[in-house]
Amino acid sequence: MIYLDYNATTPIDEEVATAMLPYLYGTFGNPSSGHAFGFSARKPILEARLQVAALLGCDAEEIVFTSGGSESNNMVIKGVAHTYRNKGNHIITSQTEHPAIMKPLSYLEELGYVVSYVSVDQDGLVDPDEIDGLITSETILVTIMHANNETGTIQPIKEIAEICGRRNVLFHTDAAQSIGKVPVDVRELGVDFLTVAGHKLYAPKGVGALFIRDGIEIEPLIHGAGHESGRRAGFT
Repeated sequence: MIYLDYNATTPIDEEVATAMLPYLYGTFGNPSSGHAFGFSARKPILEARLQVAALLGCDAEEIVFTSGGSESNNMVIKGVAHTYRNKGNHIITSQTEHPAIMKPLSYLEELGYVVSYVSVDQDGLVDPDEIDGLITSETILVTIMHANNETGTIQPIKEIAEICGRRNVLFHTDAAQSIGKVPVDVRELGVDFLTVAGHKLYAPKGVGALFIRDGIEIEPLIHGAGHESGRRAGFT
């Protein structure tokens, strides 16, 4: 059999699996523990955070490890909705987003939030001017995927981010399909949030990351112990 569905998922790379083995069988401590076992587990997590930050062009403190793309997307959408409810209840997205965006937005609509769905042209591209025209004083978030998982269309993220910055609206992009395939620099793009799904680029299932620009605070999706600087309880 020949596997051609790499946009759905990728096999774990042998080098990745080999690098993980010491932490599956030996270094098992809780990285938040204040003893030698915890210290031993904490160091490789810090190193991994630095590596992801280097990949995205950001600071390590801006990386939150999650269980994958869906959790990262939910964390942004629900977190912003909760945290900025006093500002407004309007969110903008596109008609061609992944279900990991569409489903949490549908959930918020049931709670009274208003979602605008911008159309795409024959090439699957959104019109940044349409997004600009939809932004109101009630808009708290715009979320547009970087690259589409079915068409491969790469959206004008930098241009949309500039609009959102000018209009004082937070901007998120789901980059699950683009990380590892095209260069992605969060500073150059100008985004506030960016989603990474590890299994799309040879990592194991259940591994993801979320870039949150320094200075932005949102309500955690998962409450519990103070992992990930209090932003995501539980450790991956």
